[in-house]
Amino acid sequence: MQVVPIFTDEVAQAGGWHGQSLAQAFARRGWQAHMVSLDSCHISIVQQQVNVHIPGLAQTAPMAFVRGVAAGTTQQIITRMNLLHTLQRQGMIIYNHARAIETTVDKGLTSQLLAEQGVATPDTWVCEHRDVAHAIMQQALDTGKALVIKPLFGSQGKGVRLIETRAQFALPQDQFVDGVFYLQEKIDCGPYQHDYRVFVVRGEPIAVMKRQGDSWLHNVARGARCSTCDEVDVAEIGVKAAQAVGIDYAGVDVMRDQHGKLWVIEVNSIPAWRGLQSITNFEIADVLVNDLLQLANVTEGRA
Repeated sequence: MQVVPIFTDEVAQAGGWHGQSLAQAFARRGWQAHMVSLDSCHISIVQQQVNVHIPGLAQTAPMAFVRGVAAGTTQQIITRMNLLHTLQRQGMIIYNHARAIETTVDKGLTSQLLAEQGVATPDTWVCEHRDVAHAIMQQALDTGKALVIKPLFGSQGKGVRLIETRAQFALPQDQFVDGVFYLQEKIDCGPYQHDYRVFVVRGEPIAVMKRQGDSWLHNVARGARCSTCDEVDVAEIGVKAAQAVGIDYAGVDVMRDQHGKLWVIEVNSIPAWRGLQSITNFEIADVLVNDLLQLANVTEGRA
């Protein structure tokens, strides 16, 4: 079989559930998945020749799937993303491509692009100074609004805090914030005590679900319950959001406010789909692998 690398931060778990799901989908098409972490790869520049060395990969692969980028220092993250950019310049198809990952991992940049492309997203502020963040929070409370503080880089609801009263003003100083405050107006959902996840592949909303949690957060990783959703307008705004950030596939988080208006909260370039798979009658990994094979202009691997 030909080998395709899956870059993951879960090598010890053989790629985790998602990695194994992808490996099985690749195997059904004659490809062997090779789990590898970006931090184990390195670049050499010898006699003007640039080479990317991927442990365990004997020959160049036409494509790679990015399932995770491990946390690290700024220098480490830049090095790992540069490695993906180098592979792309050398002709490898990276899924999702490096620029899309860089765009969506930065929630502030995602918010900007959504707004610039006319996709409704909550009022947002990004700052480094605590006094600026305090002034923004005070102004919000004075006008009867609540704010959510999120890590600029993060997922699965980790490090997310709700600011509804002055007593909650203590700004965090931990690994989730890392010196940057990303504040977003909390959407008043009224009777809609759930949110949505739209899974978009190549401009098509292949699956949509409602997520209902026991608190104001509705992440599946935090125990939210999943159910099917056939609301056309939800699927449509998910597609618009994915197009706004220029991405091959994405998990788009959407909320409906008390007046029925939809808002895009986040766009995820390395989305989980385990919860969505539980209510979907086809293999999501198959759709992703088929799309990647089409992008790379290859079909089945050679036995």
